[in-house]
Amino acid sequence: MKVGCIGLGDIAQKAYLPVLGTQPGIDLHLQTRTPATLERVGDSLHLPRGRRHTTLDSLLDAGLDAAFVHAPTDVHPEIVTRLLEAGVPTYVDKPLAYELADSERLVTLAERRGVSLTVGFNRRHAPGYAQCLDHPRELILMQKNRTGLPEEPRSMILDDFIHVVDTLRFLVPGPVDDVTVRARVDAGLLHHVVLQLAGDGFTALGVMNRLSGSNEEILEVSGQDTKRQVVNLAEVIDHKGQPTVRRRGDWVPVSRQRGIEQAALAFLDAVRAGEVLSARDALATHELCERVVREVRDRYAAS
Repeated sequence: MKVGCIGLGDIAQKAYLPVLGTQPGIDLHLQTRTPATLERVGDSLHLPRGRRHTTLDSLLDAGLDAAFVHAPTDVHPEIVTRLLEAGVPTYVDKPLAYELADSERLVTLAERRGVSLTVGFNRRHAPGYAQCLDHPRELILMQKNRTGLPEEPRSMILDDFIHVVDTLRFLVPGPVDDVTVRARVDAGLLHHVVLQLAGDGFTALGVMNRLSGSNEEILEVSGQDTKRQVVNLAEVIDHKGQPTVRRRGDWVPVSRQRGIEQAALAFLDAVRAGEVLSARDALATHELCERVVREVRDRYAAS
């Protein structure tokens, strides 16, 4: 099975290549426009020269069975279009694109061509988060905070807050009938944003503060007088009277703890089985993010 990896930045090197480079039956091909990076990463994986490519044309000529796209978001539309038109099942880092129109076009193209398109929302596969589906979820609270990183609203929401948006959508126990957005914007930079999703019997709150004084990610689901808390995707604390703590095992890889390994392998398993994966649900997350961007821009950035 020939699998291409396009873009060799931090996320590819730290999270995906340690998974893809160790799977039996995979002929891994790398592509980047930076020759020095290509040589260094290719040497580290002991890949022959024929599996190292500096152009997308060369990579496609290899006859790929699947591809992972880890290039910058700005070039996602161009690269994903080429892959889908070539009939290559494609896994792409979130977001699919910065502009909703581009994301809609790519999802439609994949469906028209009958080619798998998957967006890498790895938190849906993270063990601590997936286990929250088995817990009462009358109230959901997710915080993903950083220090000293206020940013232009669209890039912050589509590059980072999208994880919060998608996780809330993944965990809400029913249809959402109310969406509320609050934010603080100063000098064109988004300091914090809060998203509330509500439906029959539940409320979900997503919070991102880029001036919080702490780098942290905390998820809490509660209901029926119990609470489950997941701290930094590594520690699960169940509260019902006396707290019970479960920590990540010392030898559990970070890619598995964060759901990246599971997401990548699920995609490859589907490709092997001939199953066509749809990005239609991922597009719903992008649509909600676009709504957040518009409300931040119209109600807060303009004031």
